Amino acid sequence: MNHYIAVIEKDPDSAYGVSFPQLEGVFSAGDTFEEATRNANEALQLFFEDNPSDRPTPWTMDQVRNLEDVQTDLTQGAMLVAIPYIELTGRTVRANLTFDAGLLVAIDEEAKARGISRSAFIASASQAMLNA
Repeated sequence: MNHYIAVIEKDPDSAYGVSFPQLEGVFSAGDTFEEATRNANEALQLFFEDNPSDRPTPWTMDQVRNLEDVQTDLTQGAMLVAIPYIELTGRTVRANLTFDAGLLVAIDEEAKARGISRSAFIASASQAMLNA
């Protein structure tokens, strides 16, 4: 799994802003830090869907940290965060998983309450954990 380095900034009385120094024009925001990082992952997904042949090797944290603009942002309170990018293929595969019976009941109840399948719930939960 690749991680692209994002700069997350927050000005007083504003949302968290997210940009990717390596990927010009890719930006996002969120009212909370957690929302900003989730939205950053979605921004990566959308960018690479629109630019399937433009998937550069991610820069390292040090490469991004050493950029002059980023150094300035960091002195003003910005943070660097590694945002995971998972290339979704659109192809589903079957997997045999084993769970504690009580956990499976809880998964099924929550999936039903959300109106989704067990598989969709587990995939969504897995994606959330990978993005955390």
